[in-house]
Order: sequence, then structure tokens, then C-alpha cells
Amino acid sequence: MTNDELRLIADIGGTHARFALAQGEAVRAEAALASADFPGPLEAARRYLDDVKIERGRLREAAFAVAAPIAGADRIDMTNLAWRFSVSDLRRALGLQRLIVLNDFTALAMSVRHLPANELVQVAGAGSAPRAPIAVLGPGTGLGVSGLIPTGDHWVPLQGEGGHVSLAPGNEREAALLQQLRRRFGHVSAERAISGPGLVNLYETICAVDGKSPENVQPEEIMQRAVDARCPSCAEALQTFCALLGSVTGDLVLTLGALGGVYLGGGILPRMPDYFLRSPFHARYLDKGRYRDYLAPVPIRIVTTPNPAFVGLAHAFDTPGPRLESLDKR
Repeated sequence: MTNDELRLIADIGGTHARFALAQGEAVRAEAALASADFPGPLEAARRYLDDVKIERGRLREAAFAVAAPIAGADRIDMTNLAWRFSVSDLRRALGLQRLIVLNDFTALAMSVRHLPANELVQVAGAGSAPRAPIAVLGPGTGLGVSGLIPTGDHWVPLQGEGGHVSLAPGNEREAALLQQLRRRFGHVSAERAISGPGLVNLYETICAVDGKSPENVQPEEIMQRAVDARCPSCAEALQTFCALLGSVTGDLVLTLGALGGVYLGGGILPRMPDYFLRSPFHARYLDKGRYRDYLAPVPIRIVTTPNPAFVGLAHAFDTPGPRLESLDKR
């Protein structure tokens, strides 16, 4: 495979299936399709290839990032989307010789060291420790979590499901909200509050605890009402969202020893960087008792690059890391 040949890349989440063509590290012909409009990735990929007028059989390799656990089996079950598929069947149906499938935040982790500085918003931190682990997380339809670990001359991306760790309250008010969420969901993961649907959960839970009737609102409307100070319950929901994200981010940095920095991705934060910088996020991130000074110097940045997972996917063909890979061995 020469570096100038076209490859298909895709970032598939619960809301959008985004496709592009990679030629070496260059990415072009980006397009976003609504995931719900298709029964699975095969139909979405075929629609994209038809739209960009790529003849079937011309592409030999592809890499897909999916918002789903990658557990080593050939079958993928999407977490926030009713798609189930076999990696090997998908490769054959698309006429590929090679198909790589990895977690979407693993792809994001593979991208962060290649992103331009002008597409990163500095939140806090004075400087990173060289060759130290890097933490990667961010809210969107779900809560993605990954990281980069230095090993010799390479950086190895992590593949896990850290968005589903148990959520811990930071004060009595959050404890009351968590109790209400527990009645509704049983186990309350971080994703239940720190995601687009999680923001709605927080808003509805605040209304329930305060004896109010919630309106039928989407995450974007909650965010706008909070920013405009038009709804106290929306304002508290977004403030709590940011505070809980701070707590989870601090936990991840402590767990990984991520003195190399934090990259915050996902689809929500780039829409409100100014609000986020004024939010309780950083105060709660630092609220780790004796380890406040350990956390304080770590640089934290918001990734504003459109479709940053494409950058990681373009590197996935030649970079080792956790993934499922189907090959035509003939």
C-alpha cells in the first residue's frame, strides 16, 4: 500500500456518522450523515461513497472509529445507537482488503499530538512534563475517555470505557441529585450526567428535586437558556455538568499520572468555550485535597478542531495501538 492511495475513514457516533477520504495524513471530502437514517455502517458508508462518486472496489483500506467498546471479538455493539455489526462482514461487503476498527476516543487520543495550537483553547495549566502520560476525555452523545502512554519512541493510545465509571457527588446538593438519578437508572455512571443526554438528565433531576415540572427541551436549548440566564434550572444543570466534568477529569489525571496534559474533546465544549472558562470546572478539577498542587500545573486544553478523530484515523494505518483489524489474507 503506497502512502498516496486513498483510504476510507469514518467517525461513527450515536448522532452522526462522519466520513472522509485519507491520502497519507491529508484528509478531504468530509461529510456527516445522520446515524439514525441508516440501519448500519455498511449502508451509511455506501451512501457516502456514492455521494463522493468513489467506485466500489477502488478503496483497499479503511479505518472506522466507533463509539463502542472494542473487546476483541469480531462483533461491535454500539453503545448509544442500535447498530450491531461484524467487522469481517463489513470489510467483505465494502470490498476492502483491510478494515481497522477502534474506539472513537482512542482515535482522538491518536490525534492530539498532531493538532495545531490555534485549534486548542487553553483552560488552565502552566506547562506539561515531557514524556508523561496524556489524558483525553470529552462529552458528546456519550462521555469518551482515553489517554496516551509514552513507551520508548512511541505513544500508545488507551482503549477503555471510562465514561461508565461510577459518578461521585462533590457536595450535598449533588448528593441529592445523584440519589434521584439512582432511583431512575440504578447505577449512575459519569455519562449519565456528563453528556448531551446527561445534561437533560441533570435538568430533569433538578426540576424533580425542586418540585417543578420540567419542559421537553434538548441539550442545545438547555445550554442556551443557561448562557442567557433565562432558566435557573437550566443554569444549575450546566453549572453542575461542568463541575462534575472537573471532578472526573481530576480523577483521570490522578489515575494515569497524566502530567503531560489534558485534552477535552467531544461535541459540547467547543460550542461554549467562553462559558466553560468561567464555569466551576477548574475549581472542581483542583478539589482533590492534598493533591491540588500535583494537579495545578497540568495544562488543560479544549480541542476545537472539526472532526479531530479523522487526524487520528489517518495515522491509524501505520501506528500501533488497540483495535480490531480484519484482513483479507489471500
